[in-house]
Amino acid sequence: MASRHDPAKQGLAGGTVFLAAILLLTASILALLEGISAAANDKLIIVDNDYVYKFSTTSWGWIHIILGIIGIAISFGIFAGRVWARTCGIILACLSIIANFLWLPYYTWWALLLILIDLFAIWALSTWDPYDDVI
Repeated sequence: MASRHDPAKQGLAGGTVFLAAILLLTASILALLEGISAAANDKLIIVDNDYVYKFSTTSWGWIHIILGIIGIAISFGIFAGRVWARTCGIILACLSIIANFLWLPYYTWWALLLILIDLFAIWALSTWDPYDDVI
């Protein structure tokens, strides 16, 4: 029995992957900028001393810089259609959610925005199935 792909479904899937790559790229660039600002001027960001997950803002800055650089590379892999990039993108978005959750006391609204973008990226990466045949 031959199978065929529904063009409308494939168009939606392609758009979803493009959306995922754009979202991951956006979140990664924002994380990179956040990291640079935290690492460059650690006196700029002030947090209550009683925070359980308190690191120096320079350390947090480097964490965000590393996640941002890796995310940019992975998003280009998604644009190129690499299967490994989808898996790595989901893993990176999960790590970014954790990092931004721990970053909440430093910049609450910024962290929430990045968490939301990461959630949409995970959704977009996990819902696309290029091998879904329509009978």
